[in-house]
Amino acid sequence: MSLTVYRKAHFNAAHRLYKEEWSNEKNALIFGKCSNPNYHGHNYDLEVGVTGEIDEETGFLIDLKILKKVIYEEVEVPFDHKNLNLEVEAFKTVNPTVENIAIEIYNRIVKRLDSRFDISVKLYETPRNFVVYTG
Repeated sequence: MSLTVYRKAHFNAAHRLYKEEWSNEKNALIFGKCSNPNYHGHNYDLEVGVTGEIDEETGFLIDLKILKKVIYEEVEVPFDHKNLNLEVEAFKTVNPTVENIAIEIYNRIVKRLDSRFDISVKLYETPRNFVVYTG
């Protein structure tokens, strides 16, 4: 029997959406307020889903303490209260859109969990705007 368990997390971070090779006018046209040269922030909500088969011996799909630790180390510590453009290496060359942040989170988590699991990342940038990435 396959099922999915979820762990929620939260982090606050600032970012700026822009392309260095574009003019300020073009960045403002494409990214709007999100291209503010002084950055802006979000209260991100994260849901990480782990899908697989239940271990018959333990009754767990995954020990949620393990998932909690991975999310803490791979997401909360490096992203919380950070300027993503300046302080997270991955976003020094990649625009930190909610889509790209979700992909980066997925890549960080998937490398820490057993390959028998399917992973999903649901990242809310606002209560009404979110992305789901499943690799």
